[in-house]
Amino acid sequence: MTATQVSEAAQEIEKLLALHPKGFDLSLDRITRLLAALGNPQERLPPVIHVAGTNGKGSVTAFSRAILEAAGLSVHVHTSPHLVNWHERYRLGVKGGKGALVGDRVLADAVRRVAEANAGQHITVFEILTAVTFLLFAEHPADVAIIEVGLGGRFDATNVIARPAVSVIMPISLDHQSYLGDRVELIAAEKAGIMKRGCPVVIGHQEEDGVRDVLVATAERLGCPMSVYGQDFMAHEEFGRLVFQDERGLADLPLPRLPGRHQYANAAAAIRAVRAAGFDIPEAAVEKGLAGVEWPGRLQRLGGGKLSHHGPPGAEIWVDGGHNPGAGQVIAEAMASFEEREPRPLFLIIGMINTKDPVGYFKAFLDLAEQVFTVPIHGSDSGLDPVALAEDAGAVGFETTATSSVAEALGIIAELVEEDPVPPRILIGGSLYLVGDVLSENGTPPR
Repeated sequence: MTATQVSEAAQEIEKLLALHPKGFDLSLDRITRLLAALGNPQERLPPVIHVAGTNGKGSVTAFSRAILEAAGLSVHVHTSPHLVNWHERYRLGVKGGKGALVGDRVLADAVRRVAEANAGQHITVFEILTAVTFLLFAEHPADVAIIEVGLGGRFDATNVIARPAVSVIMPISLDHQSYLGDRVELIAAEKAGIMKRGCPVVIGHQEEDGVRDVLVATAERLGCPMSVYGQDFMAHEEFGRLVFQDERGLADLPLPRLPGRHQYANAAAAIRAVRAAGFDIPEAAVEKGLAGVEWPGRLQRLGGGKLSHHGPPGAEIWVDGGHNPGAGQVIAEAMASFEEREPRPLFLIIGMINTKDPVGYFKAFLDLAEQVFTVPIHGSDSGLDPVALAEDAGAVGFETTATSSVAEALGIIAELVEEDPVPPRILIGGSLYLVGDVLSENGTPPR
């Protein structure tokens, strides 16, 4: 399939987008009805690792998959949203090797069958696509399934799993306030909704004590065997290695392949989650998983491609889809660590959608980045106007320039640093939609 061709599955999903409302409608009634019409495939899944949180969901999912696959297990993975192609949401496990994104005809067939079972009744496309997840994962045997929550937890369409092998709650911060609440404690209560009575729970690193208290109280009320980061397990860097510790003792591991110090806690949560789910993974497989893990669009360095050629020669270009203040903080910390290792002037190219907090995001980079360039987002109808976004960055204290595209912004940066002997570091981010646009235009889509 060439870049100009539309896949069969994408055509089927576009039909659904024309019929059904966009966005989220938090309730379990519609998904429960639809799954019953399909014969309740969610009851025929392999052991499920169910992952929620504001930030870090994708990373812990990627680490868990890498570790399990390194041990020779077959792993299904559901994530959302996708970056470039709908197929990215569904990775089917392969015994003894790495899984692969679902094939186009298989996905198209599953979408058609789910749509037929829905029989035109009121539903969101996300709920249909979640039902597709359960159908695919039930029909293709695997050792384990990792399922990422779409939004929130309690009423998310994935939350029909009655007995997960483990529920994982990653860092929680303000995001989707109109759906989940305007305080982190309220958001934590929504995300704690994926916990099931008596089922193991892993609570990842939390910045807010109030968040941790809500999660711990919920797990205790439900009688869930519980592991809390910083209390029952932890990780830190020592002499260029990752030291993981839980009640079993210390493990001396390689640093994760995913860059940024925040990934130490994410890797630790994955190790603990895999163990809590009942998988006794040898340390050699954990080492292999951490060293080989991949997670496109999250602090991913562009190693070339059509788009990157617009930038300055020798520039270090990174893309990251983090889009809320909490994500901005960890990405800024990663950029600061890069600066410690190899000083370079930092420029930001940012696009965001109108449900986010641009000011909170930009504040994380104050005194770190030299200038902000804002761009439109072509993959969403909710993209912020670059001029308005530039005003938000300017309110924080940045010198800003609104541009019409990432290519234009890269070209301007190239002119600005033409006489600078040190090539710059450039971060393109603020939205997964923008990252998807960039990877597609660059010719380096996820596989």
